[in-house]
Amino acid sequence: MLEVLGVSAKAEAAYRAMLARPDLGVPQLAAELGWNISDVRAALDELARLSLVRQTDQQPGGLLLVNPEVSLVSLLARQETELTERQREIISGRLAVNQIVAEYVDSVQNQRRLEVEELTGIDTVRARLAELTQGCTSEVMDFTTGGGQSDASRDASRPLDQELLERGVRMRSLYLESVTNHPDTVSYLEWLTGLGARVRLAPSLPLRMVIFDRESAIVPSNPDNTSVGALLLRGKSLVSALCGLFEHIWETSPPFGGSAPRDDGTGLSSQARAVLRLLARGHTDEVVARKLGVSVRTARRVTAELMAALGARSRFQAGVIAGELGWLQGPHAASDSPRPES
Repeated sequence: MLEVLGVSAKAEAAYRAMLARPDLGVPQLAAELGWNISDVRAALDELARLSLVRQTDQQPGGLLLVNPEVSLVSLLARQETELTERQREIISGRLAVNQIVAEYVDSVQNQRRLEVEELTGIDTVRARLAELTQGCTSEVMDFTTGGGQSDASRDASRPLDQELLERGVRMRSLYLESVTNHPDTVSYLEWLTGLGARVRLAPSLPLRMVIFDRESAIVPSNPDNTSVGALLLRGKSLVSALCGLFEHIWETSPPFGGSAPRDDGTGLSSQARAVLRLLARGHTDEVVARKLGVSVRTARRVTAELMAALGARSRFQAGVIAGELGWLQGPHAASDSPRPES
């Protein structure tokens, strides 16, 4: 019963025998318990360590029982103190373990987390763009789709672009080649490059996008209608992928103001090549027009001219024939969405 107080079974047996016969010496205890002398002495040494017996001054080498009301209560108090201290240690250990686990989970989640914030309505998008512009410190990269930009769009962008460039933030922008047919947008880009921005032109772009400091990106929630709203994306893996997409198209696009390149051996403009790639992927005239930033009428005219040149009976066949002829190979071969839209 005293094991809970740290007393072994043999020491307890010896202790109880001494309580019944306090006058027994070591030999008598050995006879009483049926033990050898060494077992008795080991039990008595244990009882002495626990302060249940003590040496007597009257008889050298003899042991005297300590009053159980004092010794056992004191032993119990010591055990309670040790238990309380152990409980404190366990609680401290649990707190330390919980903290380490929480730090580990946060670290893993920070590496894997993809934060997505939905921005509803064009006004909300513009407000958040203004906030991100003010907080941007090093670089802005953007895809500007839709061809010629509206007065409202240019008016909203002008103060933000100017503020960034005057602070020394690096700005690289990709516009559609079709903007060269829109005088007001051309004037805007001339003003923008005059302030230090770098602008290049691509025949088509996969989506509208703005990346700030390679840490956050805004993309439309509905590419067919950018006025509906946008998504603000954070997360190293996804934003890094968007940066990679931007860099690929940037490196293969000519600068604004330069002459439009033609592809060797075919005489195709980069825009015509982009139309063929879109046709090969099953895109409709409406989607082709949107991706190139031109009117549907213009897209249909270009498509009809290409079909006639290739002797194709359908838009999809025109794309297939162009692929067989090697006309789809070019610097922008990976710049379009790989899945058809309707």
